[in-house]
Amino acid sequence: MKIAVLTSGGVDSSVALRLLADEGRHELTAWYLKVWLEDEVAHLGNCPWEEDLTYVRALCDQVGVPLRIASLQAEYLEQIVSYSLAELRAGRTPSPDVFCNRRIKFGAFLQSAPECDRVATGHYARLTESDGRTRMLRAPDPVKDQTYFLSHLRQDQVARALFPIGHLPKASVRELAHEYDLPTKDRKDSQGICFLGKILYRDFIDFHLGANPGEIVEAGSGRVLGEHQGYWFYTIGQRFGLGLGGGPWYVVDKDVEANRLVVTHAEQRQERARAAFEVADLNWIAAPPRTSDLQVKLRHGPEMGSCRIAPATSRPDEEALQVQLDTPDAGVAPGQHAVFYDGEECLGGGIIT
Repeated sequence: MKIAVLTSGGVDSSVALRLLADEGRHELTAWYLKVWLEDEVAHLGNCPWEEDLTYVRALCDQVGVPLRIASLQAEYLEQIVSYSLAELRAGRTPSPDVFCNRRIKFGAFLQSAPECDRVATGHYARLTESDGRTRMLRAPDPVKDQTYFLSHLRQDQVARALFPIGHLPKASVRELAHEYDLPTKDRKDSQGICFLGKILYRDFIDFHLGANPGEIVEAGSGRVLGEHQGYWFYTIGQRFGLGLGGGPWYVVDKDVEANRLVVTHAEQRQERARAAFEVADLNWIAAPPRTSDLQVKLRHGPEMGSCRIAPATSRPDEEALQVQLDTPDAGVAPGQHAVFYDGEECLGGGIIT
């Protein structure tokens, strides 16, 4: 097959490329996606992708695979940055990595790249064929499993995807990197967003939206506890970064009109946990669920809870779901994705409204 391997300069995509090269039966091209405009990262000093590209070039030279760079800055600005900023201003919590996978890596890139049969990445997820459809399964490493971020992919996109390390635990990927003596073997995992690890999410928000100080108030009493620098820096359920004494305190709401952040003490937090919510903008990877009893992730990570789903009666004119959790969750954040599972299979998901 002709395979385009998306390489970020990290250890995961590096091992994915090497494993495919070892198979010796594919025509491989490594691609680095440049998705940021210069003025968006000028405040960081040196170009953040220069170090990444140094590692990528060294890797490709070692493996003997040609490297190309795809410039998708305009697409990223329009489809990811603008969307995320609008959601943040509205007081919601967007998931830019979810949309980056659908709209950029398996969207704009596939539309603009030369003909290829598959696009391979270093994601932790597994793919299988069943009933003539490509289905996505969770990775065996529950901490690294990235099906949450891949849950918005369409069937035509997963049908052309490859995840060469999806069956491996993270420790094994590191071991392979050292066995192969890859240039990226000791690089730390990226904590940034969508193909540019040096830009932290808070820095991204600060650069585009800046500060907008307002009150931090206690839920129920309305007592002013402190000051925030912008409600868009926080998400529902967040504990750290509030700067309040006598805690721990958790964010439970945002009053956008009054520019207030609403918090509650840990002792009262569970009282505000939610057992029911709605999701819209649904995407089913292979097919809609066959049962109403599912598991759900409300954020990336190993935690998963049981739930029941039903059509949302409050939205008769659109496809939406009412979700009932078996165990209430205190971190249900509008704007984030709820991702549904039937055992090992990631079915897809929608945006919490």
